[in-house]
Amino acid sequence: EASLSAASPGDDFKVVIAMRYWHPFSGEAAAQLKAFGPDEITLLPLYPQFSATTTAAVYDRLAKDLKPCPDIPELIFIRDYWQQPGYIQSLAASCEEYWQANGKPDRLLMSFHGIPKRYEDQGDPYPEACRGTAKALAKALNLADDQWSHSFQSRFGKAEWVKPYTDKLLEQWGADSSINRVDVICPAFAADCLETLEEIQVENRDLFLASGGKTFCYIPCLNDRPDHIKMLTQLIIERTQGWRVTD
Repeated sequence: EASLSAASPGDDFKVVIAMRYWHPFSGEAAAQLKAFGPDEITLLPLYPQFSATTTAAVYDRLAKDLKPCPDIPELIFIRDYWQQPGYIQSLAASCEEYWQANGKPDRLLMSFHGIPKRYEDQGDPYPEACRGTAKALAKALNLADDQWSHSFQSRFGKAEWVKPYTDKLLEQWGADSSINRVDVICPAFAADCLETLEEIQVENRDLFLASGGKTFCYIPCLNDRPDHIKMLTQLIIERTQGWRVTD
């Protein structure tokens, strides 16, 4: 709220947080919005890469929660932001700062949340956006092709998911005597959560080390980094530009 107000003096911003699977739920956020009485609502799902399984579900949920309102405000839906230069720059800066403090790895792995392969076959753009994110980050870091890779985590069930799989790739790298240290970053997450702190930083770390790897480092999500907050603020201001009348 403070960042938005500072970036656009004179505008009255109210930031409301909503989560899909815990409080505050979308319905609670909708109630706060109704009480505030906004003329316009900007919906920013914190998923840098769009997927029908996540981003679209957020939009559907909010639309359902706003349905009882007799006068629904104008709505801007920010679909994704993985192509925003500030997003890639923030990811690159987080890696560079980590390496300045801890040294560089033999490989950087960019691990994204996975989805079933059939979703991509049906047209979900998420996997390709993840590949685009990984390539853009590798370019920003000036990494050679053999210094990085991307992968997909968190699969379950018997169906095929988009590949390569994070756990399988870390097993291969752990068994490779030329790869002693691997750093992992999760660019599909705006903030750390159970999936990054437990699945990646604990479970996959143990898997890599048990496979023969020597050192495993997890680079935190952007979380509340100032450059991350600045990027999100600029994104919102840009997308709502048409709402503000200028002399």
